[in-house]
This record gives sequence, structure tokens and C-alpha cells, in this order.
Amino acid sequence: MSVLPSRRRVLLGAAGAGVAAVVAPGAARAVASGAPAVMVTEQASKRILVLDPGRTVWDPAVDPSCVRWQFSPVGDPRYRDLVPDESWVYPAEAKVRVHRGRTYLLTTASFGFAAVVSYPSGRRYWGATLGPGDDLLNPHSIEILPDGNVAVACSTGALVRLYAASLGPHAQRFAEVALKGAHGLHWDARREVLWALGDDELVAYRVGGSRVRPALTRLSSVGLPVAKPGKSPGGHDLFPVAGHPGRLWVTTSASVFQYDIAGGAFVQDFAGAAEIVRPGVKAIGDDPRTGQALSTVPESGLGETWWTTRVGVHRPPGSYTLVNGGIYKARWWLPR
Repeated sequence: MSVLPSRRRVLLGAAGAGVAAVVAPGAARAVASGAPAVMVTEQASKRILVLDPGRTVWDPAVDPSCVRWQFSPVGDPRYRDLVPDESWVYPAEAKVRVHRGRTYLLTTASFGFAAVVSYPSGRRYWGATLGPGDDLLNPHSIEILPDGNVAVACSTGALVRLYAASLGPHAQRFAEVALKGAHGLHWDARREVLWALGDDELVAYRVGGSRVRPALTRLSSVGLPVAKPGKSPGGHDLFPVAGHPGRLWVTTSASVFQYDIAGGAFVQDFAGAAEIVRPGVKAIGDDPRTGQALSTVPESGLGETWWTTRVGVHRPPGSYTLVNGGIYKARWWLPR
């Protein structure tokens, strides 16, 4: 039976009608008590930062205690073979996952770096370079599977690779499938499929073969909602909806959706849609305990056009600010 339907439906709920509200600088900032820590891909300083959620302004240069944990492979001998001076440019993804009782950071960088890093030691579970020193492949997302193997999505390389990472920290064997604009990955334990988001479609893959010689088989796919006829939707972020295990967050160049897996529909009927739904969202995710969502959208006047110093908070609206930052994505620190 197909995991994804052959036809596309887009349901716009009442909560999603209208244009999203944007929190202006200086507006009231509401962060729920007991919110998880916030993890960001901080490209200006080339670090992954896990930041104190109790402060709405982070300034590590003045107050280093706002940083709860950080990762950079630069200068770390455990990652020397990955040439991080060349490959660790523009960290693009950061996820926290629990695998066999241990917590890991999953991270990629646009110039070739991909790794699974043990928390808090920074020890290398697995790592590889994909086109080191340039963005011809551009590792954009990463996921760890139950058998310990690791999938990597490469946007400009238009491919998804599944590495036999369970063989060890330096394992290089992989299976590969083509996917135009591969941007996001998520392992669906309930359905035992690997979801992948490309420029134009959301795809479900079956993982086959063996642990040492993995294989990927396309099960089915569904086209992404098109904002303008003839234009690519530009799929970007793919992340599980924490408060609703039957849904996935999906962002495109123009909008934000949840994909209702059972219903086979892209919907905007979720709480907070009026402020969350807007163009250019690079990352989105929610906290199941507080109900608050995080998102990032580029702001003008920074070193790169895709950077921001602000992390948006939703339900109720607010924001965090990283002084002198160059944030690409933000995630709640929610090991899962």
C-alpha cells in the first residue's frame, strides 16, 4: 500500500487564513516558562550553539554563560580527516536524536561536512565529507536510522545518500538515489519509512538491503503545493510535528504547511498558523509541552542573505535575539 497518495490536496483551515503576523523589533516577547533550550546553526561564528531559553537576548561575547553547549569540528583532532577548515562552512542542519540510549547531534555544513556527534562529549559517532571545499553537493539535512546507518540529503547534488555508518566512524559505503533539490530528511519509526523533501515533492523511501549494504527504494511521492504556476515550490524544511505524530512540518519558498500523513493532505489548520505561515521560513518546529513553535526567516543587512539574528517564537508571538549572529536554522533541544 502506498504511503503517500497519488493526488495532492491542500486544505487551508480557518486558522491559516490571512497573512502571518510578524513581530516587530522591540515588541513584547513571550517565551513560555520551562521552554526547552534553543539550538541554532550559527554560521557567522561557524558553530552549533545550544542556548539558554530563559533569556530573550543572547550575547556570548559579553556573557558566555548563555551558551549551554556548543560544537565545532575546527581544531578537533577527532574530525581532522574531514578537513573542517574547508568543509565546515555554513553549518546548515542541526538535530538532536536519541539512538540506543545515547544523545547525538546530527549536523551538516554546506561545503561538505556531515556528522553524528555524541552529546555532550563531542565524540564522533560517524562523519564524512561530501565534495569538501565547495557546495557542489551541499549536505543540507541528515538523519540517523534505527540500525545506526545515516542518511544525508544534498540539495545542489540532487541526491539522498544512505551511509553504512553503523560500520564505524569513518565508514564510506553508501547507497544513493536522485532527488531534485534534496533539502530535508525524517525517519518515521511508526511507518518505517525515510521521508525526504525536495524542490517539488515529498518522497517516502523504503530502507532495504542490509545494515552493511543498505539500499533505498522510492515507495511513493506527492507534489508540493505550488504558489505560482510554472514555479518550483522550493521545498526547504522537513520536521516532525511534536504534538501530532501523524503530521510533518513542511516549509516551501512561499509558505508553511503540515502534511497530514493519513489524510494525504498539506494543511494549514494548525494553531498559530496566522503568525507562522509566511514565505522564506528556513526552519520550523514545536514543543509538545508548551505548544510553542520556533522558526527562522532571513533578515536584511547581514553578512549573507539567508542569515538572521532572530529566532521567532509563536503561540504567543515573541522572539530571541543573538547579538552579532548569523543564524540559519533553530530547533528546540528536544532529544527524540
